[in-house]
Amino acid sequence: MSYPIIINLRKELHQYPELSSAEWATRDRIKAFIDQHHPATRTEHVGETGLMAIYKFPKKEKTVTIRCELDALPIQEVNSFAHRSKKEGVAHKCGHDGHMAIVAGLIFWIEQQTFAAGTIVLLFQPAEETGRGAAQVFNDPVFQALETDYIFALHNIPKAPLHQIIFIEKGFSAEVQSFVLRLTGKESHAAEPENGINPALAISEIVAALAMLNQPNPQFDDFAILTPVHINMGQLAYGVSPANGAIHYTIRTWSGEKMSRLKTKIEQSVSEICHKQRLGYSFEWLEYFPASSNDAQANQYVTRAAKANNFQLTERPYPFKFGEDFGWFTTQYKTAMFGLGAGIEMPALHNADYDFPDKIIETGMRMFQSIITQILES
Repeated sequence: MSYPIIINLRKELHQYPELSSAEWATRDRIKAFIDQHHPATRTEHVGETGLMAIYKFPKKEKTVTIRCELDALPIQEVNSFAHRSKKEGVAHKCGHDGHMAIVAGLIFWIEQQTFAAGTIVLLFQPAEETGRGAAQVFNDPVFQALETDYIFALHNIPKAPLHQIIFIEKGFSAEVQSFVLRLTGKESHAAEPENGINPALAISEIVAALAMLNQPNPQFDDFAILTPVHINMGQLAYGVSPANGAIHYTIRTWSGEKMSRLKTKIEQSVSEICHKQRLGYSFEWLEYFPASSNDAQANQYVTRAAKANNFQLTERPYPFKFGEDFGWFTTQYKTAMFGLGAGIEMPALHNADYDFPDKIIETGMRMFQSIITQILES
């Protein structure tokens, strides 16, 4: 296995990150790597800036898709190593460069396989960080035409022991929704606020009311986190009592059903407060990540792969609290997503000093190889 070549690819991808839905050059780098080392039966563009490499064996049987993500984050890298990001204010701080290297690296193993039947699809999905990419791929007729039977993915997990495989029965990640609440009042002279409708008091009441809806204990079925991320009101004009304000939130639950109930409670609280304060209001619902559930049979393939490779296997009692747009695939396909320990000392995801640990590239590849083998040899 050509691990040095794969590690070099990872570092190259790290140097040239691209933001969500703009991964044109990243896609081209991956395709050039595949074309150079083991061309696919065919490649297809998918989901605007995504790519699929499709490897067909003699007979048509099961189709197994292995998915990774292409996009980086709008974070300034603070590391000083030789492969640091060359793009100001953009860096791979979630490990998608490592995930791509793992999936692209499978081509060296695929080249050696003699499966009698089946299809392997390597899916390089765009725009995971905004929640748009998986939905675009999911709805793309090019992807739908594959009629894939299984989709698998991994995510590196800092603070978990190196090489540890983390599986979850219920699902991998939370349901996540973001929104903007815009408030509309009436401007007045700051000396005569009684002649206007200032949104400040309503903003404070709404933040307090939504804080009461938090259930931060992840072991509870009604788990909910409501995080205010940005508040805006008025301008630096001390003679003016402002009319308008906006509150930005990200909210998360364990399921779509719980999310619907939470949204109803939020809307009720806002309606009551705005009516009392004589304010107009509107919601804009933004980035959406469906909860990512795990199919029982697909999860069995994950646990068997870990045991076959003698990797440390641990069951997590509840999903990760972050969003993962892999959840779009779980609504129709047999899917499983698992965690891969990135090391106890590893900086957390989205930290400016994070860098994917190359040591776990082989671990991820061996997991996917074992999963594919189980399915195509059965």
